[in-house]
Amino acid sequence: MNYLYTPRYNIAPSQTISVITNYNGHRALEAYRWGLVPRWAKDIKIGFKMINARAETLKTKPAFRNLLSRNRVVIPADGFFY
Repeated sequence: MNYLYTPRYNIAPSQTISVITNYNGHRALEAYRWGLVPRWAKDIKIGFKMINARAETLKTKPAFRNLLSRNRVVIPADGFFY
């Protein structure tokens, strides 16, 4: 299955998604795993739990604060639900 071009209507933690990255000024469509595994995590499964972040605490939580200034991608989507 080609994850980069197959539309899907629900993305769960640990699934592969399409993202647009920017390396050295060049944009590329790449496959990434949904979820955040912090650098200090000992188990990759922690990424299954870290899929949401609150805007109010992005700058203070250790798992998110350094990601705001680097490691950013664009996730193409035509909708979301909460």
